[in-house]
Amino acid sequence: MVLLLARSPSDRLRPPFVRTHLRSTKDADNLAHGESPSAMEHLRLICKLAFSLIFGPCIVHAAEPVSPPEIVFGMSTVLTGPAANLAKEMRQGVLAGLGRVNRGGGVNGRKLRLVVLDDGYEPARTALNMRKLIDKENVLAVIGNVGTPTAIASIPIVNEKKTLFFAPFSGAGVLRNNPPDRYVINFRASYAEETAAMIDALTAGAGLKPEEIAFFTQRDRDGDSGFGGGITALKRQGLRNEKSIVHVRYEPNTLAVENAVADLLLAEPAPRAVVMVGAYAPCAKFITLCSEAEIEAVFLNVSSVGSYSLAQELGATDAHVIVTQVVPYPSDDSILTVREYQADLRAFDPSASAGFGDFEGYIAARILALALDKIKGPPTRETVIDALEGLQRFDIGFGERLRLSQREHQASHRIWPTIFKEGAFVPFQWPELADLFNKESRP
Repeated sequence: MVLLLARSPSDRLRPPFVRTHLRSTKDADNLAHGESPSAMEHLRLICKLAFSLIFGPCIVHAAEPVSPPEIVFGMSTVLTGPAANLAKEMRQGVLAGLGRVNRGGGVNGRKLRLVVLDDGYEPARTALNMRKLIDKENVLAVIGNVGTPTAIASIPIVNEKKTLFFAPFSGAGVLRNNPPDRYVINFRASYAEETAAMIDALTAGAGLKPEEIAFFTQRDRDGDSGFGGGITALKRQGLRNEKSIVHVRYEPNTLAVENAVADLLLAEPAPRAVVMVGAYAPCAKFITLCSEAEIEAVFLNVSSVGSYSLAQELGATDAHVIVTQVVPYPSDDSILTVREYQADLRAFDPSASAGFGDFEGYIAARILALALDKIKGPPTRETVIDALEGLQRFDIGFGERLRLSQREHQASHRIWPTIFKEGAFVPFQWPELADLFNKESRP
C-alpha cells in the first residue's frame, strides 16, 4: 500500500501529515484499490485534520490536572549600602510568613512567591524597580519596601498603576495621608507617634525641660517626619520657641556625622537627651563620638534604625541608648505570634536569629495572608485592597487589637521601648527613664 500511495499523482501533492491521515481512513482503502476520493471528500478530510491539529492538544491539555496559579508579591529594597541589614531582615521576615502560608497549602490552593529587587536606597532605582515589578512581574502587591525616600518615589507609581503598597518599613507622614491613599496601607506606628512617646516620657515622666532635648536626624523626609512629630509633642509639653531646640543633621547614605557632633558640643544648654532618626551605621558613629567627647546624654532612636544592626555597631559602649519598637519583643514566647514566628523562622532558615525587623516583615505577611483568605476567587489588585479594608478590628495573636478600614490605613499605633544592655536591646519601661538621668547611676 505504501508503494501504491507513493505512485499516486494526487498523493505526491499532499503534505506528509495528510498522507499519514489518509492511510488510516476509508479513503486510504479506496486509494489502495485505485480509486481517488472526490474533491468534497478531500475538503472533508482536510477540515477534520485541521480540527484535530488545532483543538486536539487543547482537549488533551484540559483533561490533565492544572496547578492553581501562584500569587506573586514584589519588594524593591536596599540590599546594598549602609541600611542593607534592615532590608535583609525585613525580607527574611516576609519570606518566613509566606513560607508558613505555603506549607499550609497556600491561599485557596495558590502558593505565594516574593520577587525582590535591590534599589540601593536610591529613589531613581526604586522607580524603575516598581515599574518592573508591576508591569513585567505582574505582582499582586508590593510589600515591605525599606525607606522613606524610596517610598516617596513609589507612591505616585502605585497610585497610577492601582497596585497595593503594603507595610513599608517607614513611619513617615507622607505614607499616612488623611484621608488615606487607597493603594497605600501601613502596619507600623508612625515616626511622629514614636517621637511623641519619647518626648512625653522625657518631659512628663523624667522631668526634662523641652530645651534640654536635642534632635539628630537624617537630612530627608524620614528625619523631617521624626523631627516634626517631636516638635509637636514638645509644644504640647510647653515649648514656646521652636528655635531653642538644637537640631543637628547628616546626609543620607553617608557616615558624615562629625559636624553634627561638633554642633552638639557647642549647644547651650548642653542637651540631656538626643532624639535620633537615622540609619544604624551613622547613628552608632554619632553615639560613639558623643561618648568620646564626654557628652552625657540619653540617646533615643526610632525603630527604623534597626536594633540588631545598631547593637552590633555600638559594641561595648556604656552610653544609655533606647530604641522604640513597633512590634513586641521577638523573644517573648508568652505571645502566640512570637512562638509562631520563631518556629516559622527556623523552618525558613535554621541558622536565623529572631529580630525586630524580621518580626515586622513576618507580621506584615501574616496580615496580608489573612486578607487574601477572605477573597472569593482569584485575588485582584482591587479585591486585595477591599479585603484589607474589610478586616476592621482583628487580632493576629500578639495581644494587640489591630484595625484597618477605608478610613484607617495604619493597622497598629502601639510603641514598645527597649534599652541597650550587654550588647543587645532588651525590654524597657518608660517609668525607668528617670533613673538614667541620675548621674550617680552611671557605671
